[in-house]
Amino acid sequence: MTEETTTAPEAAVAAEAPAEPKFAVQRIYLKDLSFETPQGAEAFQKQWKPKVNQDLNTKSTKIEEGVYEVALRLTITVSDGEETIYLVEVEQAGLFTISGFPDQQLTQVLNTTCPAMLFPYAREVVDNTLTKGSFPPLMIPPINFDALFASAVQQAQAKAAESEGSAEASEDTTH
Repeated sequence: MTEETTTAPEAAVAAEAPAEPKFAVQRIYLKDLSFETPQGAEAFQKQWKPKVNQDLNTKSTKIEEGVYEVALRLTITVSDGEETIYLVEVEQAGLFTISGFPDQQLTQVLNTTCPAMLFPYAREVVDNTLTKGSFPPLMIPPINFDALFASAVQQAQAKAAESEGSAEASEDTTH
């Protein structure tokens, strides 16, 4: 039998090495589903020119150290003029094990990678629900979560710069 011993310099190097980034999906699940047809049978009795409104929202919650729940809420409202034909709201969620990422990269993973993994499931739930509600399938186009995140970061930076500029301007007027 051989014994392995670690010398003090080797142990110090091992302690200083950053943890290797880890990402794993623990579970993907349907958290909430709502389907409404306010007009009931009347919706099937007339010809309509539908207007589709899609709203997307993500939320992440730290469950425990290295474990996050990410929820993607997709709300689709189809209307004809002022009348709502149907409304579908799906909240698709997942539990993800994520560790070893710097804060900025962790934020990006939670807002891009995780929702991108959840989106196909949410889209399938919408399609199945509409089919069971006797409506034609709705082809929801793919979403570029990286572009949405980049846009949100850019808007936040512009807003921060704007508030700094207005704070400096108010200081100048008080002198």
